[in-house]
Amino acid sequence: MIYCDEHKNMSQINTQGSTALISFSDAIEQVANHVSQALVSIHSHNKGYGTGVIWDSDGHIVTCSHIVGRLEKVEVQLDNSNKSFQAKVIGNDLYSDIAVLQIEKNSISNTAIPKPIEIGYSENLKAGQFVLALANPYGEYPSITQGLVTSERTSIRGRGGWGWSSWAGIMDNIVITDTRLNPGFSGGPLVDVEGKMIGLNAAYISSRGIAIRTGKVKEMVDQVLRHGVVKTAFLGIVTDEISLPDEIATQLESFQKEGLIVLSIGKDTAAKKAGLLIGDIIVKFNDEQITDIHDLRTLLFKQDVIGRSVNLTIIRGEKKSQLTIVPQDAAPS
Repeated sequence: MIYCDEHKNMSQINTQGSTALISFSDAIEQVANHVSQALVSIHSHNKGYGTGVIWDSDGHIVTCSHIVGRLEKVEVQLDNSNKSFQAKVIGNDLYSDIAVLQIEKNSISNTAIPKPIEIGYSENLKAGQFVLALANPYGEYPSITQGLVTSERTSIRGRGGWGWSSWAGIMDNIVITDTRLNPGFSGGPLVDVEGKMIGLNAAYISSRGIAIRTGKVKEMVDQVLRHGVVKTAFLGIVTDEISLPDEIATQLESFQKEGLIVLSIGKDTAAKKAGLLIGDIIVKFNDEQITDIHDLRTLLFKQDVIGRSVNLTIIRGEKKSQLTIVPQDAAPS
């Protein structure tokens, strides 16, 4: 009788386990089917194939800058059509690796634009959160991989070849996952279990998937749609984060423990004109503390500082001093 009871319990466990796996599989399939309708295949003649995401019902598409390069137009293929359509590149920011396209109305004619992807909140992601990466670079069948958010960090050291890393050696506003990104996944969405987009897949480095958070993507798209161009203030420096010794930290109002040390300065840049030197440590931008690269980039992204005098508080030779700097417009001409 004991054996029978154990056998019965094991059967119930196996049945429950199978049911849970089937439900999980069905849920993933539903998310994949739903999200894949918002995918776009992108073909740029000098860059090859990539993926894009339908952002809104007006036919705007978001993808990675490195997919379109400096082209003004690319070919796109919607999920519900075997035809290729022309899309104009209306915004392209090399520093954030984000590009915004617009499907040309005369090329799409009566073809319905699929429902845009649903945007999720990307600012409170937790390590261990389940995510899916989707792509359809060739316009045939969507591809999907799965993984977990592996770190709650929002920036990592960059590598050569990526727009944002060439600016300051840092990949910023990112989601780090163990989701494998195969060739063609760049420009595709990273979504949560509800199918809401939380990132734009951009790179696969050291067995880690790197996606740009949708909060950053939305800022860029809003700028393009409002102003027709991405505007970012530019100082012309490469920096790294540094810890401040106590004798320096005590000179600052709030005993600030970190700052940004200047590693290099570009020729004919705002930093050069302001008299900034290699080895200076930036600790304040106007009245805002600067403790890491994210602090500085957030402030430089605000258009109201472009062309205006800004007070830069620095540590030079163990002493605090101030410089006046006028950030330039880093938008490509």
